[in-house]
Parts: sequence; C-alpha cells; structure tokens
Amino acid sequence: MEIEILYNKDNKLTFLIQGINYVLANTLRRLILSHVPVLAIQEVEFQKNSSALYDEILAHRLGLIPLKTDLKSYNLKDECKCKGKGCALCELKLTLVAENNGMVYASQLKSTDPKVVPVYPDMPIVELVKKQKIELEATAILGQGKKHMKFSPGLAYYRGYPEFIVNHNSNLKKVQEELKDVITVKNDKIKVNDFNKWNERYEEILEINNIEVRNSNEDFIFYLESWGQLSCKEILLKALELFDDKLDDFESKLKKAK
Repeated sequence: MEIEILYNKDNKLTFLIQGINYVLANTLRRLILSHVPVLAIQEVEFQKNSSALYDEILAHRLGLIPLKTDLKSYNLKDECKCKGKGCALCELKLTLVAENNGMVYASQLKSTDPKVVPVYPDMPIVELVKKQKIELEATAILGQGKKHMKFSPGLAYYRGYPEFIVNHNSNLKKVQEELKDVITVKNDKIKVNDFNKWNERYEEILEINNIEVRNSNEDFIFYLESWGQLSCKEILLKALELFDDKLDDFESKLKKAK
C-alpha cells in the first residue's frame, strides 16, 4: 500500500491511496463519518429566554455549533469511569448571557475549558431586540456520528483513480482545449492536474471524445474535509486507531469462539 498527498490546505485533504480495495476504502470512510468522536452540545438549560425563538429551536442551533475538540481530555460517556453519570472527563459546561439589541454570536459562549471553543466564532445564534435576554447553561459531550450527525467530524468520500484508454478515434486536441485547467495531454497520455476539480462531468467530456475512462478497483482518490473540530490529520489517525481496536476486538471474540 502506498499513499501520496495530493492536496493539504486549511480543512481539506486529498490523497491517493494505492493497493487496497473498495471494502477497505469504504471502511475508512464509514469510520470517519460515524465513529470518530467530537464534542457537541447535547443538553441546554434555560434560565431566561425572551427572544423570538422557542427554547427547542435555540437548543437545536446550539447543538449544531462545531466545537474545537481535545480527544485526549474527554471520554465517551458510556466508556467513562463515572459510568455515564456525568463528570469533568465526559462533560463540558458552556454558558451564554446576552441581552438588548443585536445579533448573538457563537463567540459569546463561555466555556469552562479554554481549549474547547466554537470553531466559527461569527456563527449567528439569534437576534435580540430591546429588552430581550437569553441566559442559559449548555452541556457538551463527546459523541459519534452514528448517533447524530452533529457529532460527525467532517465529510469523507472517495473515487477510483481514473485510467484513460486512448484509441485512433480519440479527439485529444479538443479535450486538451476544453479541459486545459484540469488535465495535460502529452504523447497520447492524459494526466489529471487537479483532482479537487475532477468529477463525472469531465469524464463525460472525455467519453464524448472517444476516450474511455476506467476507475481503478485498487487505487483510490480520497477526499476529506474537516468541519473544524479536529484537523484532517487527527481525524485520519483516530479512524485508523478505531480500525485497529475493532480488529483486535474481532480477533479476541474469534479466539473465544473456538
């Protein structure tokens, strides 16, 4: 298996992984989306809410605010020593007090842990007018996307590495003109310059010009975009750690079954 980083900037990572199959590629994707945990607000207790929005709507909005996550400091509640009762190792408190005219932003949430703050401080929560006030305490926990998508760390998907079959009827000149920002044609061979732009639309253009496109069953382009709670590197490392844990658990149960 070989890995080549194709793009790594801000919260986006694109890489080529060679020598695997669809099963492994999809397993990695599902682990990222459904099993890599992040912090999100789970419960909200309102002391005061005279805004135009009901408590339930505000609680829903607060739950969707991405929070910076420190995986070393927090446990999943069902894996915590407190056995899910709630403690400093599995829960985090945030407070919000806002009143009078103006928009209330995520940056106004005050966290008991300085490392856990909203990823996007300018995310709006609600607009208040004169004499309106919000006062609340929120509880954030570590959770997984398989239970609620607010606990998902990002977007992950993949596609087979494209292989191009050129024949005597292929119109390479026209393809080069139409897709000059995405591909390079040299010695009757086509090379993709930017896989972040590559999609099915370009494949259709190639096929219209008599160039067959085959997607590999062993080499894959993997796309990962983090919502900001964790870096792309942290997401991948945690996904691989979870994969190892599941394989160890499977091996253990298999031995007991003999």
